[in-house]
Parts: sequence; structure tokens; C-alpha cells
Amino acid sequence: MAAPEAVPPSSRELLLLIVVLVLVFPSISFAFSVGFYTFSCPSAELIVRDRVRAAASEDPTIPAKLLRLLFHDCFVEGCDASVLLEGEETERADPANTSLGGFQVIESAKGVLEMFCPGIVSCADVLALAARDAVVLAGGPEIQIPTGRRDGTVSKVSNVRPNIIDTSFTLDQMNNLFTSKGLSLDDLVVLSGAHTIGSAHCGAITDRIQMDSKGNLTFIAPSLDHKYAMQLAKRCAAAPTASVSNDPNTSFLFDNQYYKNLMAHKGLFQSDSVLFDDQKTRNLVDLFANDGSAFIERWGESFLKLANVGVKVDGEGEIRQSCSTTNG
Repeated sequence: MAAPEAVPPSSRELLLLIVVLVLVFPSISFAFSVGFYTFSCPSAELIVRDRVRAAASEDPTIPAKLLRLLFHDCFVEGCDASVLLEGEETERADPANTSLGGFQVIESAKGVLEMFCPGIVSCADVLALAARDAVVLAGGPEIQIPTGRRDGTVSKVSNVRPNIIDTSFTLDQMNNLFTSKGLSLDDLVVLSGAHTIGSAHCGAITDRIQMDSKGNLTFIAPSLDHKYAMQLAKRCAAAPTASVSNDPNTSFLFDNQYYKNLMAHKGLFQSDSVLFDDQKTRNLVDLFANDGSAFIERWGESFLKLANVGVKVDGEGEIRQSCSTTNG
């Protein structure tokens, strides 16, 4: 007599099996996946989103700060929240990181999570989720990202400079760094679109200006639109410690205006302008400038790759109790 054919389990039965496994073997690992906290801390993503929304309602610069914070974290030691650690020799001590912001939002979310799910949700995941949600609040796309990152225990100031983009970089220098992180030239163009929100201190564009003997500032970057250059020069001459918007048109809206600015020769940084000046990336800049939906679609793909750079899972790292210090 032939054996009866095996009936594949239904999705409900698979879900029940997962629940049973988690209850019987609480240490079982479904490492780094979408919905990682579904059973261990079901409200994790909602709590992070609520804290980001609350902070942004009081300070509209928060979304850009959180997005920049993730960039600076993932490019040094991977996406492991090492940039959040405090100390004289940590990543935060590097001059390039002293202007970072949004730390209080991460600590606020982590504090709530520790009340409801102590020792479960990593600071690295809080930061990745917060940056994701920040883009949504600024008008960007909703995307699903995997969670299950663990927090790093190493944060060295000496690791910062070799691993972050300087605003004076050439396209080749930026591409080499992106390649070392597993990111492509297209990812570079897409992720540079983060400059559609946020601002920069005048000190960050000193490679684009010079001061004459009378103390007057003039822009020396030949590719810059003259009118835009003079506006920036006047702004920085009047207040050298002032900030200027990355995107002077829609500085709080996550859209494709950044690429339109590049085509109009209004890239704030040298690292922005080269994306349009160089033939290797000009076509993609042109596409995004003329098709905002193409940028939004590609943003989701490239952001996902960024948030996956160098993640620590399973036995690596730890789950910090406080994001500013290791558990040691």
C-alpha cells in the first residue's frame, strides 16, 4: 500500500511552530530578519517611531540629524551603534562627529524599550529604525528593514577619518570608500540624496571659499552657480558659525530637489557637485532630477544596503542597557 502523500503545513501551522519554538527554546535565534522582535518585543518598532515623531514635532531638524547619525555609524565599524558610545577616545571625539545630533532621540527610545522589553532591543536597531522613520516623517518612503543587529563594544576615534566621506573628496575617492563597504557607485548617487534635507556649518564648506585681505568671502569653486555662491558667501561672512541648508529650496522635505540643485550647479559641497560634473554619475543625477519616483524607489534599495553594512549578529557584540556606554 502506498504511503499517503505528505501535506505541506499551512502558514498558520508554521506560525504556531515558531511560537512554540520561541516558548520552549527562548534562546533560539532567527538572526537578522524583518520582524525580528515580533515575539520578544512586539511594540519595538512602534515605540521607536513614536519617539522619533515626538522629537521631530518639537525640532524639525531631527530627521536629518538621525539620518546623518546612521551614516556615520555604519561607515565606521558597521551598523553597530559604536558612534553612540561616549568617551574621550571614542568615535564621537573626532571633529567630524562633534556636529552630529539626534543622540537624545535614540536614548529616549531605548529608555522606553528597556521599561517594556529589558535587554532585548539593541541600540544599533534603534538607530537604524529611527533613521528609517525619520525619512518617512520628512516625506520619504516607508520601507521594511531587517532587525536583529547587536551593539558593538569597540569605538575608536582613530577609526573615523579613514572610513567617512570628506566633503572635498573626488568621485573616485568616494567610490573607493563605498566599494569597501559593499556599496556601488549607483548607491553613492542615491544615498547622496540624503542631502535633500539637513544643513551644514559654514566651516564645512571652507574648501569652496577664500577670504581676501579685507575679510571678504568669495567662492572659488568654478562649477557653482554665481548667484547661489554669493548668497552662501554673504551668509557665512555675516556669521561664520552659521548653518546653511543642504537644499535651499525644500530643506525639510525628502524629495528629489537635491538632484535638481546639482543640475543647476547648486551643490553645496564639492562631493555633491562632482556627481553632476562627472560623466560616470551624471545620467543617474539627470534621471532622479526628472523623475522623483525613480529616486524614491532606488532610495529604499540603497538605504537597505546601507543599514546592513557590517552588522553584528548572534554571539557578536552585546545588547547595551544604555546606548552611550557598554555593559562592561
